[in-house]
Amino acid sequence: MTPIDSEALVRATGGEPEWRAAARHHARERVEGRAMPSNRDELWRYVDLGFELADYRLVDEPGAVPDSRAVLDGAPEVVVVDGMAVASSPSQGGLSVGSLATAVADGRPGLDTVLAPSLAADGDVFAAAHTAFGGDGAMVHAARNTTAQPVLVRLHTSTAGSISYPTVLVIAEENALASVVVDVTSDEVDAVTVPHIEVAAAPGATVRLSVVQHLGPEVRQIGTLRAAVDRDASAVLAEAGLGGSLARLHLIVDLHGRGSSATVNGVYFGDRSQVLDYRYFMHHAGLDTSSDMFLKGAVEDEALSVFTGLIRIDEGAQRTNAFQTNRNLILSDGAAAQSVPNLEILANDVKCGHASSVGPLDQEQRYYLMSRGLDPAQADRLQVRGFFEQALARFPHPEVTASLRVWINTKYVIAQQEGRV
Repeated sequence: MTPIDSEALVRATGGEPEWRAAARHHARERVEGRAMPSNRDELWRYVDLGFELADYRLVDEPGAVPDSRAVLDGAPEVVVVDGMAVASSPSQGGLSVGSLATAVADGRPGLDTVLAPSLAADGDVFAAAHTAFGGDGAMVHAARNTTAQPVLVRLHTSTAGSISYPTVLVIAEENALASVVVDVTSDEVDAVTVPHIEVAAAPGATVRLSVVQHLGPEVRQIGTLRAAVDRDASAVLAEAGLGGSLARLHLIVDLHGRGSSATVNGVYFGDRSQVLDYRYFMHHAGLDTSSDMFLKGAVEDEALSVFTGLIRIDEGAQRTNAFQTNRNLILSDGAAAQSVPNLEILANDVKCGHASSVGPLDQEQRYYLMSRGLDPAQADRLQVRGFFEQALARFPHPEVTASLRVWINTKYVIAQQEGRV
């Protein structure tokens, strides 16, 4: 542990309730006792991190606030820069938005119950460091029986050489609807961000969450998305991974309530030497639960994508219906994709399966499109757009889907124009 980390711990603990300060101190001990993951570890076998936590520093003040992007026009928003909330729209009606650190310091009821399990989780060094040195970010709270309008949370990394630990907490109380878009961006800097997104859906609630990761080419992300879904509640989760030198997302969905459900959608597109690493865990613990994971990705140049998915069905989770799908396009000889779906089924009255594929563009489709008057480049572009469309159409926010279509198409067209595909 470097001196700056110890100083940051003292600063961050001031003014916090006892439960949060205790979790922070215990996490610091875990950080000091754990080494960085390596590709000798099963959970990191395809990834070479290439850095140490001590290579980057925590910052006392956030960097410059980014220019606004037209993601959700007119929506309430919270802006988080270098792990610190810097701006927020006012709360209204049954929808509360704002700084997570402020909500914790003010003793907002129920936060200890929602956050305690993740703070105490015995994860890797990044999870421990997040608990030890994080604490601020965004909170979105939809009160009971509230249908809340969509909220935009902007997570931005601005300072070169920094490491940040932002948290986005989304709470939907009983029979409420919470709708959130998380826009993850950065300046053109060398930095690390370790975001955690925590979702809590109470009985009968619905959470719709879209995450768009568009980091700069030198930023590394080690992210976690955790959702706890109660009785008859549902979570519709989607993530788009487009940027970063290394972008990892560990998703954990806990369907513990009877009749709970989750839909997980994703698209990713890697180029140059990007590494996009997805570790998805769908845990069916309650009766009559259902889930559907559906991800599509493409890689070009020397990029690598990794998908490892696990559906676990507990012994008592009878009448579960679950499926996972992962499809990958290889657009260059030097690119690679690893797809490893897994099932762990302990119940005997379930429907469960998976599908996985890795391959190039279809030459027969290309020939057909050329026979209809398209040149080879146009035919390939149409195939790539069509490949992603099924996944994009499943995103819960149409405004996000429209932008993603443009960004994905632009990324591939530039590669064509530069002769990289």
